[in-house]
Amino acid sequence: MKQLKRIFLLSILVIIVGIGASLTLKVAIGVGAYDALAQSISYLSGIKVGTIGMILNNFCVLGQWLLLRKDFNFRHLLQVPVSILIGVVVNFVFYDVLGSITIDSYIMKLMLLFVALIVLAFALAAVMVLDVVTFPLEGFCIALAKKAKWKFVVVRQSANILSILLVLLLTFGLSLPLTLREGTIIGMLFFAPLMGYFMKRIQPILRKLELINEEVEKIEADKDSVKAV
Repeated sequence: MKQLKRIFLLSILVIIVGIGASLTLKVAIGVGAYDALAQSISYLSGIKVGTIGMILNNFCVLGQWLLLRKDFNFRHLLQVPVSILIGVVVNFVFYDVLGSITIDSYIMKLMLLFVALIVLAFALAAVMVLDVVTFPLEGFCIALAKKAKWKFVVVRQSANILSILLVLLLTFGLSLPLTLREGTIIGMLFFAPLMGYFMKRIQPILRKLELINEEVEKIEADKDSVKAV
């Protein structure tokens, strides 16, 4: 029963992540490196950005299976439905709910970006405290770091750098809209502190509800959780 409650809460949180990600895409003043890559590929291919996110995330899961083999378990496999749910939510909210809405005011865009960052930080912090599943990109970086005996932070930052380079290549090589902007920098500055703030406050609540049993390890400041949409 307890595990079912945790899975149900995880599903709600993943939906919130999808809504927050959709809002960052809608304000269109820059998203995180991995999301920017998905959006650039979406511009190039004409495929919905949520669907591109599903594909990229499931490739990350496949990469984990190739790296881990016998150590690949249900926790890793759970990333597949999580990726699909996020993608479906992003497609629905971004294209169907927000598709006809126009935001002309730059101040309004900035305000909505901060709202989206708060929503995302809260939901992702709760997911990490709940500790049912790891998001696919983080899972792949953890698996690669373990296999190659590299530091996770180095691998995760390298994934960001690679994503940024690919975005710039697609943007300037194929004249696509720029998806890395001031919003990307704002996210880099505020997202990790917001997550840390929410994790400290969410943990005792989930412990009181008996949804977690053990102390959650402290997140490293530069460990960017997101994404995957």
